[in-house]
Parts: sequence; C-alpha cells; structure tokens
Amino acid sequence: MTQQVAHSSQAQSPQPDDRSLPILPVRDTVLFPHAVLPLTVGRESSVQLINSLGEDKTIVVIAQREARVDAPQPADLYAVGTLAVVHKVVKMPNQSLFVFAEGLERVRVTEFSQLTPFMRARIETVPEAIPAKSSELEALQRNVLTLFQQIVAGSPTLSDELSTVAMNIEEAGRLVDFIASSLPSLSTADKQDTLETTDVRIRLEKINSHLARELEVQQLRNKIQSEVQDRVQQTQREYYLREQMKAIQKELGEQDEGARDTEELRQKIENAGMPDEVKKEALKELGRLSRMSPMAADYSVTRNYIEWLAVLPWAKTSGVEVDIPKAKEILDTDHYDLKKVKDRILDYLSVRRLKPSMKGPILCFVGPPGVGKTSLGKSIARALGRKFVRLSLGGVHDEAEIRGHRRTYIGALPGQIIQGIRRAETKDPVFMLDEIDKVGRDFRGDPGSALLEALDPEQNATFRDNYLDVTFDLSKVLFITTANMLDPIPEPLRDRMEIIELQGYTEEEKVHIAFQYLIPRQIEENGITKEQIEFPEESVSYVIRHYTREAGVRNLERNIGTICRKQTRRIAEGKTEKLVVTNEIIQEFLGGIKIRSEGEIAERTKRSGVVVGLAWTPSGGDILFVEASRMKGKGGFTITGQIQDVMRESMQAAHSWVRSNAQELGIDEDFFANHDIHVHVPAGAIPKDGPSAGVTIVTALVSLLTNRPVRPLTAMTGEITLSGNVLPIGGVKEKVLAAKRAGVRDVILPAENKTNVEEDLTKEQLENLQIHYVKTISEVLELALPSNRSEERIDEAEREKVLSEQPVS
Repeated sequence: MTQQVAHSSQAQSPQPDDRSLPILPVRDTVLFPHAVLPLTVGRESSVQLINSLGEDKTIVVIAQREARVDAPQPADLYAVGTLAVVHKVVKMPNQSLFVFAEGLERVRVTEFSQLTPFMRARIETVPEAIPAKSSELEALQRNVLTLFQQIVAGSPTLSDELSTVAMNIEEAGRLVDFIASSLPSLSTADKQDTLETTDVRIRLEKINSHLARELEVQQLRNKIQSEVQDRVQQTQREYYLREQMKAIQKELGEQDEGARDTEELRQKIENAGMPDEVKKEALKELGRLSRMSPMAADYSVTRNYIEWLAVLPWAKTSGVEVDIPKAKEILDTDHYDLKKVKDRILDYLSVRRLKPSMKGPILCFVGPPGVGKTSLGKSIARALGRKFVRLSLGGVHDEAEIRGHRRTYIGALPGQIIQGIRRAETKDPVFMLDEIDKVGRDFRGDPGSALLEALDPEQNATFRDNYLDVTFDLSKVLFITTANMLDPIPEPLRDRMEIIELQGYTEEEKVHIAFQYLIPRQIEENGITKEQIEFPEESVSYVIRHYTREAGVRNLERNIGTICRKQTRRIAEGKTEKLVVTNEIIQEFLGGIKIRSEGEIAERTKRSGVVVGLAWTPSGGDILFVEASRMKGKGGFTITGQIQDVMRESMQAAHSWVRSNAQELGIDEDFFANHDIHVHVPAGAIPKDGPSAGVTIVTALVSLLTNRPVRPLTAMTGEITLSGNVLPIGGVKEKVLAAKRAGVRDVILPAENKTNVEEDLTKEQLENLQIHYVKTISEVLELALPSNRSEERIDEAEREKVLSEQPVS
C-alpha cells in the first residue's frame, strides 16, 4: 500500500517541528486546514493559554474524545489536530474569550512537554497523499460538489454562498475539508475521521457517502414537511371557505346546515312536551351544540343525546277510552279460560276508568311453558288499545342493558326500557318483561337489582336512565313480567309484583284450545283449507293422551302441525280427497304411541311395593313411581334415584314410622333385623326433592311388607310426621292435573289442601277424578291398599280391564 501511494501520489515525509506549541482542547468541534472557526474559550487553562500568546499566535487545536471531560489529559485528546493561527480575541462579559482561529495544516502530537497551567507539545506535520489526476478522480470530485450543492439548495439553514465557495476550490483535499467543516449533520467522530484520513481519494469517497446519505434524509424530511404543510393548508382553506359560505348565507338571509339542524332540534324540544327540568337540560345541551364545530369529537355525541331527549314520548299517551265489555270480549277471543288473569285485568280497567291518574300495576304471570303467558300480554295490549313492547330478559347479565350506559362511553345508548318506550311512541304502553326468572348476574352488575326501581310503583315515576341522566315517568306503563318459577326471582323484586299463577290445562281444555286456536292456525300456516282436513274430537284427545305429556300446548300444536304437513304433501302428490284424521292415521303420521299412561300405571302397580306419587315441576305437574324391594340382610335401608336431602329425610321418617307401627300393620317385628330394604325412585337422571312423597313411600313400604299391591289408577301426595299425621303440600293444581293427564282415577290429598282444590280447580277439571282427603297415614293405607282378599280380586279385575284396553308392549 505504501509503495502504491508513493508511486501514484506526490508523497511528502513528516516534518518534525522542534518548537513546543500550546495545545487548545475543543469539544464537539474539529478545525480543518484553511478553515476559519470561531471558538468560545471558557476553561481557565484555555483562557491562560490564549492570554499567554505573544507575537507568535500559533497554537494546535485538537478535539476531545469525550466532550464531558472538563480537565482533559493527553489521553483524552485525539492524536491528530490542526495547526492554527489566532487572528482575533474578543473578551466576553462572563470572563470567557471569543477566539477566531484559522487552520493551517494537519499535525500529529509527538510529545507533550507541559501539562500545567495548559498543555504544550511537540508536533510533526502530517502530509497528504495527493493522487495523480485522473478522470475517475475528477468524476468523484464533481459528484461530491454536485451533492453538496443539492444539499445547500434544499437546506433552509445553509447559506447559498457555500455553493459558490465550493465551486471555486480546485484542490480535491481542500474541497473535502471545506465540505466537512460546513456540514452541521456530520458528527464529531466522522469529522475527526476525515481529518485523520491523509489519502485524498479515500477522503473523497467517505465524504461522498456521507453526502449521499444526508441528501436522502433531507429529501425525506422535505417530503414529510410538504405533506404536513399541505394538510394544514387544506384545513385552513376549508375553514376560510366555510367562513365565506357563512358570510354569503348571512347576506342572503339563509341559514347554514348547522344552524338549520339546531333550529330543527329546538322545534322538536318545544313540541316534545318535556317537564321543565328536562327541557332546561335539553336547551342547555342545544346551546353547547350550536357553539360546537361539526368537526368536533363531541358534536355527534351531544347531537344524539338531544335527539333521544326530543323523540321520547314525554306527554303522548294512547288516549283510548276503554270499553270494559269490548275488552272482555277480546280477552275471551284470544285465550280460553285463565279466569283469574282476565278478572284482574278487567278490575284494573274499571278502576282506571273511574280514576284515570292511577298508577299502572306490575303483574307477574307464573306458570309452566306453553300456557300462553307471552301471548296473553299481546292480548291485554289489544284489549286496552295500547302499544305492546316485549323485552326478553333471558340471559341478560349486564345492568346497563336495563339502565343504559353513561354518555362518556363510546357508542353509549339508553337502556332497553327507555328504548322500548321510544319504540312504543307513547308513555303508557303494555311493557312485557319476559323470562324474569332467568336474569343472570356477574361482574358487570345485577340486572335484577336495576329492575327494582323500574318495577316499583312508588319509584318509577322518577326513573333515571344512566344515559339520559334526567327523570322519566314510567308510572303509566303497565308492566307485565313472566316466569316459569318464582324461586330464582330475588325476594325484593318478587315483593314489588302482583303474582298471578297460570296452571296447566286439562285434556278437555286442551281439546277446546286445539279447535279454537291451534287447528285453524296450523291449517292456515301449512297452506291447506278446512275442507281438505278434518280433526274429530276423539282424534285430538288421542293425540293429547298418547303423544303429549305437558302443562301447555306447544307439543300439541307441533303434532297437529305435523299432521297438517303430511296432508299438504298428500295433496301435492295428487291425492286431493279430504282427510279425516283417525287414530290409525295419527299412528301412521306420528309413529307409535309415545305415552301409555293408564296402562303403564296398571302394569307397574301389579306387584306389591310400587306406588304412584305426584310431583311438581317447572313445566307443570308429573306422576312419580316409588318402588320398594326387600332381601335377606341385617336391617339395612338403601335409597337410590338422585334423591336430595329433604326427600331422603322424608324416606327415613317413613321407614321409622313403619318400623314403629309394625305390630299394628301385621308385620313381624324381627323382619327388619333380618332383611334389607331398598327404595328406588325411577328416572334416576333427574334430581328429586321435597317432603310431599312421604305418604307414597310409607304406602310402598307397607304394600311391600304386607304383600298387598296398591289399588290400580291411584296416586297420592302428602308430607308425613313420625306421629302418623299427614301435612299439607304445595302445587296442588299442577299435581291433580298431572294425575288426570296420566289417567289416574283416585287421588289422595292432605285434608288441609281441600281449600286449594275448591279454589283452583273447576268441576270440569275434576271430572272423572275421585279426590280423597286424609289426616293420618292410617287413612291413606285404608284407601290405597285392599283390606281383604275380595277387594284384591276386584282390583285385579279392574287392572286387567285397563290393560286389555291399553296393552303395554
């Protein structure tokens, strides 16, 4: 490399200088040869150095490696610096000096001769390796010059004179030094590297790459600045145009769109009939809106809020005069029976007619699925001549669904109650809250607690939605809630509602409902006419008895719909004759018999130890078989069939009563010590609980141990005590109707439940049923078990008759 440089360059050997020259350390600055640099000298040692200069103003300027070092030592300085001459020194008010120094040539420090009060050192000149002139070198030099001129032209901080000065420099080495000293973006380390590079070609290449990078950064910065400026100009332009448009519209006497919107909203607020407090709040928000720019973030939020306030029916009512006989006619047309509910609605209408300002009641319809709770709400609305709004609460977990979100949330809306009122467009609709027993609660709040305010006649006149944050009067709304069970409803909420129970239907009622509502609806929905299909009453009863076991009529309607669809298909296939639905047709269309109620009871009670009990379920009542079995053992008592705690205790009480009365019942007292007894309640997958199966379990045990089968088609329910008394139970109507659906003829009930039977069940519902009221277990056993062989033979004959009519496969 040395030979090559020597061959291609005008190489000069280092020339030592025997003089010891003062060293001026500088921070973040590199002085290049032929450049004049203003330096601020503030360090005490440096001030002493400048002040000590006599006629000879020559010094050596060297950059520090680390700018933070205040008292640099030789090791803190670069080895290569610039020999310079001080032209002018200006004293500053703060005792520092302002020095103008001109660089002469590159020098290298060889030896420090003094360190205090300032550094002095011997130096040697660092010669430049000047390459021979070539077209390649000239091209590189021109490229460097062009890049520098482009950077100067595009930079707002660099003077245009720099381009002129650079153009007049012919020597490549001096050009590089000038450019390096003029570029503010070049770091101290890069400038020092340029100073230490003696080969002019290499210096050109390095500065070329620096300039190329700087030009790219500068172009990118200019592009970003231009885009920002364009956006600002566009915004300013739009603002000026908008202001001009406002001025023009003002001159023409026209309103701009914003002012027109504001005026429309003001008109809506005036016409809404708001209370004074609400109107004041609405006008206050409207004033804020009129001062806002449509581009403001809060503009749409405030506008939506005002629109919600303006569209709510603050003073609008149905205004229909209620005709009591007509309302009764509508209720009777839409729903069969349900006398209690209809009476309550007609009572409400009568009171409202005499006192129009009365508060709306809050009714709760409780009953099994499919008995018409939801459709009854629509019927009530029609009878009252009011709008109907339905809100399903099944699975609602969030309190904000009821009471709304605060306006600070993005996309906030009022709760479902206020939204329902808006849809109804009147302040007194019939508002149905469906499935109130299925409201959930989690970390988002408890919707049930949020309903407390809405469903309290004393509080809902001042219902406050979180979004509106003003009071709204719900006292004129007729709230109707529906539930399958009362247990999941919180006690405070239950206390606010008037509970009306809707029990399941009997077979006769279902037949009536089928002919009045279900069959006409299914005929119409399946595209056929009354002339093309006929349902005899016996056929409908057959479907009810053998294909459905439910409190309501949903499955019945489904099966009727299936039969109608089969007839539709027959017609489509070309068989146009009228179809009379017989039992055989039903079995062909719906498959084999699904439920054999009477036959099943008669068949299963043939052996001793099997008794039919009655149970209450959310979907109505049902029958329950209790089976007892005995085996050799050591007095064990086993209970199975997913029996819960209360029913388990009831079984233990029954077992104890039978053991304590073994002698009177004709059971050997040693029997319990030598035998195990197992009581099982079938349908093992279903949990069972409650005390009402007490009499059933006692009867099953006595039947088993005395080997007397229970009378056929007999069912019972009642709680027992250890002293042998029979206590009242709940769900009487559901249990009695379940017994009737299952084909039971004799029902044994506690005597204290006689009132429930007389109040809740009609003569039609009790038709073909014999109700026996008992006070003690002894009375139950007399009714349920045959007392002699003659009675057993009568029971067997009756059982065989039932089985012959309804054989069990």
